[in-house]
Amino acid sequence: MRAVPAVTDWEVPRIPLGDWFSELVAWLQDNLGELFDAISEGLESSVTSLADLLTWAPTWVMILVFALLALWLRGWKFGLAALIGFALLDGLNSYGSAMETLSLVLLAGIVAVIVAVPLGILGARSDTASRMIKPVMDFLQTVPQFIYLIPAVIFFGIGVGPGVVATVMFALAPGVRLTELGIRQVDREMVEAGEAFGSSPARILTGIQIPLAMPSIMAGVNQIIMLSLSMVVIAGMVGTPGLGADVFEATTRLQLGAGFEYGVSVVILAIYLDRITASLSAKSAVSRARRLAGAA
Repeated sequence: MRAVPAVTDWEVPRIPLGDWFSELVAWLQDNLGELFDAISEGLESSVTSLADLLTWAPTWVMILVFALLALWLRGWKFGLAALIGFALLDGLNSYGSAMETLSLVLLAGIVAVIVAVPLGILGARSDTASRMIKPVMDFLQTVPQFIYLIPAVIFFGIGVGPGVVATVMFALAPGVRLTELGIRQVDREMVEAGEAFGSSPARILTGIQIPLAMPSIMAGVNQIIMLSLSMVVIAGMVGTPGLGADVFEATTRLQLGAGFEYGVSVVILAIYLDRITASLSAKSAVSRARRLAGAA
């Protein structure tokens, strides 16, 4: 006769994780609501100022500026491509929205870099800090993009604030990881040589480790910028202005042609930002030295 298990209906008790989170959010709103409002207003003001700066000059002047920047960093081929790309943005009536998106990406990217690089340095110089930072970065990197918008909207309302905050959180992890990796990969003999000459730890960090790790750090900056752009587009769902809002509106209204045009505009901006940030890494002293060594 087949034995019947002693316990047949046992199951894991209900864990009210969502209730705990709701209580935490309510407490934060009650106690820090004014701070969140101030942050949201500051972010909106900053994005508006950046967008005004990018649209202050006539459109053709700014198109030439973007093209000249591309020419200086990557040569005449990319300079010509940038000129055609931004002229196409203007022809698609997407230039204004593209500048709003660029403002959001720049602000979120700057904030993310300011946070990510020091965290990466801390993780590289302290194993204890690294063990604490890595799980947080793993969590941030695996959370779906849409999930970031939920607490951002709750705390910062609708508009620029939640878009920038969600973008910073989403784009943070690669900058931290690549900064830590770059500093840890610096040749130990170089660090020991600095110590032998009596350099302080701060001097070794700024004079040896960071310059030698710059290609890896700039690769992290490139990833931050690209992830920021992707998140800013999604943030159009919560009222964040720019191409994301245009794409969302075209999608909800089933405007196939307009949606395709806005999608092409996003691609043009993404290619430009990717190539520009990658070129900045190639301009570092370490990258130039490696190219010279390879040529020799």
